[in-house]
Amino acid sequence: MPRPPLPPFDQTSAIEKIRLAEDAWNSGDPARVALAYTENCPWRNRAEFVTGREEINAFLIRKWTRELEYRLIKELWAFTGDRIAVRFAYEFRDDSHQWFRAYGNENWEFDESGLMCKRIASINEHLIEESDRKFHWPLGRRPNDHPSLSALDL
Repeated sequence: MPRPPLPPFDQTSAIEKIRLAEDAWNSGDPARVALAYTENCPWRNRAEFVTGREEINAFLIRKWTRELEYRLIKELWAFTGDRIAVRFAYEFRDDSHQWFRAYGNENWEFDESGLMCKRIASINEHLIEESDRKFHWPLGRRPNDHPSLSALDL
């Protein structure tokens, strides 16, 4: 089943694709996120490698069991044809109430139906004080009027 917008991407469709991905991730629903990928999509996420929807779903369940109150912002870095490069930041806390902010880059490749067929992510995180948090919207979709990464100088 096609998942628009479809490649080849222009700036508008690349931004739309990124926002749809951000919204899915902010839903906290691993099954919803996994549907954006092909059945055999390879991921590199930091030093962890997973392949396909089932492993992606399991990975996200593990991730969001540890990363509580997860909020993410993605932003376009570059695009061409069937590829999009994204930069992102997210905040979360662990079960001891220690807050973290993670920064990263993702390289995405899509098939003709708009499913992601390859994802490569590089991510670094660091401890932050709760008072240093910048992502304060209620859990779920980031409000349209919330500042972007660039506006937050991240």
